[in-house]
Amino acid sequence: MHAIAEETVQARLVLSPHRSVRLRVTLTYLPDDPLAVRMGFPAEFSLDEPGDGTGPQAADIVWVFARRLLASGLEVPSGIGDVHVRPSLGRRTLVELRAPEGTAMVQFDTADLRRFLWRSRLLVPEGEEHLHLDADRALAQLLG
Repeated sequence: MHAIAEETVQARLVLSPHRSVRLRVTLTYLPDDPLAVRMGFPAEFSLDEPGDGTGPQAADIVWVFARRLLASGLEVPSGIGDVHVRPSLGRRTLVELRAPEGTAMVQFDTADLRRFLWRSRLLVPEGEEHLHLDADRALAQLLG
């Protein structure tokens, strides 16, 4: 079994300029998918309609996006499309996740994200991701 970098951190889901709620987010990095990071959110924070299978037994919502996007967003506003990352007030980082159902703004302690990225780089150093890619397996998954 391969080593992974996984960390559960506290974050804040921003509801309005003056309201937010705490939530736990699981950050995961898999060397088998060296270009990506995963953010897992509790199912109760889903924007899906009730009765769609969410509830106490529902799985976490997982967003997958580029590790490089997360790293660059700690310093300067970054991202196009569904995921944007940018520095926020104080020692915070704001991650904006866009879906057809709506947009979620999640604020993290930047130190938590830096620690997670450091742990991911211990497994696969930046610039060496290509050494961990398995093109045959990726193609089989796409066709599979």
